[in-house]
Amino acid sequence: MERQLLLGAEAAALGAIDAGISGVYAYPGTPSTEITEFIQHSPAARNRGVRAAWSTNEKTAYEEALGMSYAGKRVLVCMKHVGLNVAADAFINSALTGVGGGLVLAVADDPSMHSSQNEQDSRVYGKFAMIPVIEPSNQQELYDGVRHAFQLSESLSLPVMVRLTTRLAHSRAGVVPKEPEPERTLPAADALPSAERFVLMPVNARRQYARLIGLQRDIEQLAECSWLNRMVEGTASTGVLAFGIAYNYVMEVREAFDMDFPVLKTGQYPLPLGAAQQLFNQCDSVLVAEEGYPVIEELLRGFFGNGQVLGRLDGTLARTGELNTDIIARALGLEPAPAAPVPEIVVPRPPELCRGCGHRDLYLALNTVMAGHPHDHVFSDIGCYTLGALAPFSAIHTCVDMGASVTMAIGAAEAGLRPAVAVIGDSTFTHSGMTGLLDAVNRRSSVTIIITDNDTTAMTGGQNSAATGSRLEAICLGLGVDPLHLRTIVPLKPRLQENIAVISEEIAYEGVSVILARRECVERAAKRNRNT
Repeated sequence: MERQLLLGAEAAALGAIDAGISGVYAYPGTPSTEITEFIQHSPAARNRGVRAAWSTNEKTAYEEALGMSYAGKRVLVCMKHVGLNVAADAFINSALTGVGGGLVLAVADDPSMHSSQNEQDSRVYGKFAMIPVIEPSNQQELYDGVRHAFQLSESLSLPVMVRLTTRLAHSRAGVVPKEPEPERTLPAADALPSAERFVLMPVNARRQYARLIGLQRDIEQLAECSWLNRMVEGTASTGVLAFGIAYNYVMEVREAFDMDFPVLKTGQYPLPLGAAQQLFNQCDSVLVAEEGYPVIEELLRGFFGNGQVLGRLDGTLARTGELNTDIIARALGLEPAPAAPVPEIVVPRPPELCRGCGHRDLYLALNTVMAGHPHDHVFSDIGCYTLGALAPFSAIHTCVDMGASVTMAIGAAEAGLRPAVAVIGDSTFTHSGMTGLLDAVNRRSSVTIIITDNDTTAMTGGQNSAATGSRLEAICLGLGVDPLHLRTIVPLKPRLQENIAVISEEIAYEGVSVILARRECVERAAKRNRNT
């Protein structure tokens, strides 16, 4: 097969296509978005009829994938790390039900929070669910690892997690594909999973939980002999236990400084304890190099005591942020060569709203209105409009999680705060803001919810959302919003005074009001114009 230059995310996607998937389910989120986009644009996937449209949120995506797996087909589900919080209910319970066709969860973590609200480590969720986790170290391993994950999923009848991090997902390397596998056929009706497995009433759930516990020994033994785990021999007294992409940093240090320390590379969890025991027996101390939380380091301290383990918990490595070659070198007592100065053109610049973006004109109007109120704080949400928190607008004051703008505004209103204003994008509103609006309607809360409708999921590159196509009016009316207080404005400078008047009227209303601030994303419009 011909060698291809692929992003890590694309290698994962190609691995899934060649594993014979029938569908991919996902909600866009950096750094996982490119996995699904690659499958959507793949001629091979299109020719086979692989289902590859965006889901409303990560929970619906996971449940849809579980349904396809129930029907005996292989399926991939993708999300970023915080999206797994949204999908957690279905994810954890799917370890009890098990799967039919192979189900692989590709989840992309974001150490150093390049585009996220936190840097939580999805391996904790894998351990929590008691399923196998695979963490490849390069693009070829990602391709091979995803195919391996499908085999593992079907052999254990469990979902399997493949963990990526930002640097691996967004860097390119050569990948040599293997012969694709055929799509699985729909099984006979009597071969579908039994109700005793998938109906998680207590009597069944207890039985399935016992099955999951019983599989743990097999899962551990599979990790012990996995091709993703291997020992690099050495004679130094300090060894390194390296996970995922951190293995590459460690090996670069070993080569650059002509070092001879032993390295245990680990890419499949649970931790291969036999190999770890061998490394600890050989060395006086072991540096644990893992991206994210000190998940394995904490376990090792329980096994081997604190004195022999170096890592994030004892300060040898920083407690937060990404790793790199220089950080690993310093942790081993080495001093890397001074880095070349960063050219001016790539010096970090603060993000800002696009020139000509409608959010700018919305915030201009909103700030004018809020300036007349003693409580001028605005609850906001996750999307490109979050950049309104920065100067010169400084228009929003919270951004916690998907959908929290609406529900936090409800709570603040019930505390007596007036006006209680929420700003949320069209995609985020359908992701998890609609249920908050239903709460507001049911409780007749005094809140004003501004939905910034730019007809796309702009922050992640312009994917369609569940609201694309001017569907918001019908959704809001269906949830019970009074038609008299469902208003639409066009955030343009010539309409500034008109928009100020509408926002002022709705903020003064003691009840639920929704304002649709509707104007197409400038980047989406430019792309559309280029293609016509």
